[in-house]
Amino acid sequence: MRIGFQTGYWSRRPPKGIQQFIVAADKLGLDSVWTAEAYGSDAFSPLAWWGSRTKNVRLGTGIAQLSARTPTATAMQALTMDHLSKGRFVLGLGASGPQVVEGWYGQPYKRPLARTREYVDIVRQVMRREAPVTHDGSFYQLPLPAEAPGAMGLGKALKPTVHPFRPEIPIVLAAQGPKNVALAAEIADGWMAGFYAPRMDDEFRALLAEGFDVRSEERSAADRFEVCATVPVVVRDDVEAAADVIRPHIALYAGGMGAKEANFHKQSLDRLGYKEPLDKVQELYLAGRKEEAAAAVPTQLVEEIALVGPAEKIRRELPTWEKTAITTLLVQGDPASMLALLAATQDMSLAGRARSTAGSLLAKVAPSKV
Repeated sequence: MRIGFQTGYWSRRPPKGIQQFIVAADKLGLDSVWTAEAYGSDAFSPLAWWGSRTKNVRLGTGIAQLSARTPTATAMQALTMDHLSKGRFVLGLGASGPQVVEGWYGQPYKRPLARTREYVDIVRQVMRREAPVTHDGSFYQLPLPAEAPGAMGLGKALKPTVHPFRPEIPIVLAAQGPKNVALAAEIADGWMAGFYAPRMDDEFRALLAEGFDVRSEERSAADRFEVCATVPVVVRDDVEAAADVIRPHIALYAGGMGAKEANFHKQSLDRLGYKEPLDKVQELYLAGRKEEAAAAVPTQLVEEIALVGPAEKIRRELPTWEKTAITTLLVQGDPASMLALLAATQDMSLAGRARSTAGSLLAKVAPSKV
C-alpha cells in the first residue's frame, strides 16, 4: 500500500506550509500528491505550482469536476500537466453533486454515470491523438452539429496540436454510490473512495468485481487498477481530542455538502450504519447549529474512516488498512500528523526510511498547519 497526500481544496486562502511539506515528503518517499476543487480553488493550478518543486511524487487531481470544463479542455490540461511533470500526472475526475453542478456551473446534473462515460471517452481520444476527435452523444457532440441552436455550422473535428507525453494518462474516478464504484472499475484506471471503512472491504471488492466483469479487453488488467482512499489523520495523545478535529469535517459533508434529499456523502456514511445519528447531524447543520452538529458526530464513526489518536495507536491500526482493497492511502491532515504517519509506515510501503529523517523534516514544518 502506497502513501499519498490529499491536500483537498482551499478554505479561505492558500494553506500555509503546504509547499514546504510537499517538497519534504517528496524527498522522504511519498507516492503522490492530490488536489481538489469545489467552488473556490481549482484542482490544476495548485498541483502545477506545488508539483514544480518535486521530482518523484505522482501529481493527481482528486478530483477535478466534470462540469467545470468541457472534456477537451480537461484533456488539454491533463496533456500539459503530463508533459511538465514528465509522466507523473494522474487525472482524477468526479461528477460532484447537483447543488454545485446546477448552482455553480449552471448545468443539469441528471444521468451523471452516462455523462461520465462520454466524458472519459473524449478525454482518451484526445490523449491517443490517433484521429480528429469526434463524439455523437447525449451530452457532448464534437463537432457541434450545424442544426444545433446557435451553431454556425463551421465546426471541424480536430486533433491536439501537442503530441502527448504518454498516449494513456491514468484516469481515476471518484465514486461513492454502488453503481458509480462499479463504473469506475469498468471504464477507469482507478477508483477514488470517500469515507472508506475497512470493515466494508468485502462489499467494496464486490462492487469493483461487478465492473471488472464487464471491463473491455483494451483497458489495463484489473490487477493494475488503483484504489485510492482519502483518510484523515490526526496524531494527538488523546483520541477524543483528535476526533474533535475530524468531527467538523464529517458534519460539513453529512450536513451541508448537498441538498437534504440528495446528499451523496451522507448516503455513503449512512451505508456504514450511522443513518440515525447523521440524520441529527444533518438537521443541526442545516439549522445553522454547526458546532452542535459536529459534536453529534459519533467517535466510533470517526475512528472507522480516519486514523486518530496517539502515534502508537495509529501504528497498530495501519495493518488493518493495508489488508483492504486500497492500493494508495491518501492521508489528509496537518504536516505534523502527516510526518508522524510517514514515520509509522517505515515497516510498510516506506520501509527503510529512517525515523531521524522524518523527525528532521517534522521540525521544519510542524509550526505550519494545512
